[in-house]
Amino acid sequence: MVDLLRSAGISYVAAMAGSSFRGLHESLINYGDNNSPELIACPHEEVSAAMCHGYAKVAGKPMACMVHSTVGLQHASMAIYNAYCDRVPMLILAANTLDETKRRPGVEWLHTAGDLGAFVRDFIKWEDTPASLTHFGESFMRALQLAMTPPYEPVLLVMDTELQEDAIPDRDALKVPRLMTVAPSGGDSAAIAAAAELLIGAEHPLIAVDRAARTPAGMKQVVQLAELLNAPVVDKGGRMNMPTNHPLNHTGRTAALIREADVIIGLEMTDIWGLVNNVPDTIERKAVRIARPDAQVIGISATYANPHSNIQDQQRYYACDIAMASDAEATLPQLIAAIEARLSPARRDAIATRRPALEAAYRRMRAADATAAAVGWDASPISTARLSMELWDRIKHVDWGLTTDSKFISSWPQRLWDITEHHQYIGGEGGYGLGYGLPASLGAALAHRDAGRIAVAIQTDGDVMMLPNTFWTMAHHRIPLLMVMHNNRAWHQETMHLKRMSSRRNRGPTTWTNGTTITDPVVDFAGLARSMGVWAEGPIDQPAKLGPALDRALAHVRGGAPALLDVVTQPR
Repeated sequence: MVDLLRSAGISYVAAMAGSSFRGLHESLINYGDNNSPELIACPHEEVSAAMCHGYAKVAGKPMACMVHSTVGLQHASMAIYNAYCDRVPMLILAANTLDETKRRPGVEWLHTAGDLGAFVRDFIKWEDTPASLTHFGESFMRALQLAMTPPYEPVLLVMDTELQEDAIPDRDALKVPRLMTVAPSGGDSAAIAAAAELLIGAEHPLIAVDRAARTPAGMKQVVQLAELLNAPVVDKGGRMNMPTNHPLNHTGRTAALIREADVIIGLEMTDIWGLVNNVPDTIERKAVRIARPDAQVIGISATYANPHSNIQDQQRYYACDIAMASDAEATLPQLIAAIEARLSPARRDAIATRRPALEAAYRRMRAADATAAAVGWDASPISTARLSMELWDRIKHVDWGLTTDSKFISSWPQRLWDITEHHQYIGGEGGYGLGYGLPASLGAALAHRDAGRIAVAIQTDGDVMMLPNTFWTMAHHRIPLLMVMHNNRAWHQETMHLKRMSSRRNRGPTTWTNGTTITDPVVDFAGLARSMGVWAEGPIDQPAKLGPALDRALAHVRGGAPALLDVVTQPR
C-alpha cells in the first residue's frame, strides 16, 4: 500500500490516528520512512479531509487521508461533501474489519460497518472494498484515475484490517500497476460549430465562468476566448479563471451584462439557471428572469454527465440552446479554433469596435470600487476593504496565494488586487460548509510551501470556531501560513437572515444578536492560536496598528512558521 501511494506521487497522507488503519500507519512511518508520502498528524478527521481539499486545488493532484472506520468517516464527511460540491479530487482511505470472527469484542464491532461506503456514497465519485492486495492495487489506480478525470471528485477505498496486518504470502506475485491518466473529453464537433456561429453573430456576447480553469492553461484559454470575441467575462469565483486586472473582466457588472447579453456562454457553471434567473428571498419566492427573453445560452460542463440524484448540487434545470457534456478546459481550444476559422475580416473589424467601450467601463468599475473602499478607511472596527489593502501592499511583490474565499469580505481582493496567476485564488468551500477555511488553507499552504510561495488566508471567525484544533497541526508540522482574521464577532450571514425574518414579521428589531453573535465572551483567537504553538497577535481594532502588525506576522511566515493576526472588523 505504501508502494502504491509512492508510485502514484501522493506526497502527503493526513490522518487522525485510529486503530483500524494501524497496519498502514506503521508501514508509512517505518517501511516508508515517513517520506513521500509524509504523514500529517491531524486532531480531527474533518481537518484531514479539508486539508486534502485545499491541497489539491493548489498542487493540481490529490492528497490522501486515512480515517478510522465508521466514526472517522462520519467525522470527515462534511469536508468530503465540500470537496464533492467543489469538484476536487481526494483519496479517502477508510479502514474496516469485515470478517466478524476476527473482531475483538466491544469497540471493534461498534467501529465496523457491513457497508462502510454507504456513509458517503451520495457525495463521492467511486468506491471499492478490495478483497486482496492485487485487487487493492488495481482499485487504487482506478480510484485515482477516476478522481482525476473531470469532473474531479473524491474517491473512497475501504482497507480491510487483514489486508493491512497479515503477512504477504507471495511478495513476488505482487506488482504496482501503472497509473494511466485519462484525457478529458472535448466537445461534439457539431455543437462546437453551432456555438461558434452563435458567438460570432452576437452583438452583446457574455462569457460566464465558475470552475472553468482547472489549470493555468485553462485560465489562458478563457482570456484568449474573451479577447477573440471582445466579450466581457463574469467570474463566479469557483476557481481563478480571469485576471482581475484584465479590461475584459467585468465581474462587478454582472447584473447589467446579464440583462444586456444576447448570447451567453457558461463554462463549468455551477448554476446556469441562476445565472439568467433569480428567486428573491420574499414570501412568495417567485422566479424572475434577469436575462433578455431572446438571449441564447450555451452551456459547457463535464458535470452534465455526472449527476447524483440525492444531492441537489446540480441546481435547477435549465434548457440551454446548446449544451455540451464535456470538460470546458478541454473544449475551449476546439471552440477557439472553430471561431477563428469562421471569422470573416468584416466581422473581426466589427468585433474590434467593442473594445474601447469595454475598457472604459472596466476603468469606471475599478474606480468605483476604489472609491467604495475608501469609505470608513479610518473606522474602528477595521473595514474589510482596508484589511484587504493593507495585506495587498505587503504581498504584491512576492509570489503569493490566497487560500480562502472572499465572498464574506465583499470580494475586495477581486475588486482591488491584481490577481493574475491561477494559483493566487482557489475559490471557496463548494458546499458552503463551515469549518472548511482553516484546514483547507493549511492544505493549500502545504502545496504553496513546496512551490516556494507565501500562503495567505483572510480567515473568518465563525469558521475558525468549527475546527480551531487545526492550529496544532500547522504548528506541529511548521507549515507557513499567514492568517489574518476577519473577526466581526458574528455569524454575519445568519444575522442578516434573522434581521430579514424579524422585519418580515414586524417584530423583534433588536433581538437579532441571539444565536448569531460570537460575544459574551468574545473569543481570544490570538490566545487560542498561541496555546497550540502558533505565533499570534491581537485583537487589533485600530487601523493604524494593522500595517506594522502585518509586517511582524509576515516575518514569521517568511521564516517558515505559521502566524495569526486577530483583526476586529466591520461586518463585511
